[in-house]
Amino acid sequence: MAAHLLVTTTTPDRASGAKIAGSAAAARLAATAQVTGPVASFFWHLGEQGEGEEWKVTFKTTDTRYAELEAHIVEQHPWDKPEVTAVELVRGSAGYLQWVEESTSAEA
Repeated sequence: MAAHLLVTTTTPDRASGAKIAGSAAAARLAATAQVTGPVASFFWHLGEQGEGEEWKVTFKTTDTRYAELEAHIVEQHPWDKPEVTAVELVRGSAGYLQWVEESTSAEA
């Protein structure tokens, strides 16, 4: 059984988040993706502390599709060095996790 992942990135606006979410789902790199926000972000960038609004994009996928999903996010993202992180889902309903696997299958 594949490992199941929750992958996240942030974008500067809803439109760019929706574009990445939609194209990743269409390419079957993620079974689903949600765009939420705006969220308040506080960070260091170019040696200075900053803050701003961002939109969070969350994807559900498998470890077998992660590398392709990460490359897709980086390619489609408006920022040069976007955040792309993943955490493994250690539990989930069997039917849901099976759906994630089927939806992201390269053969589908």
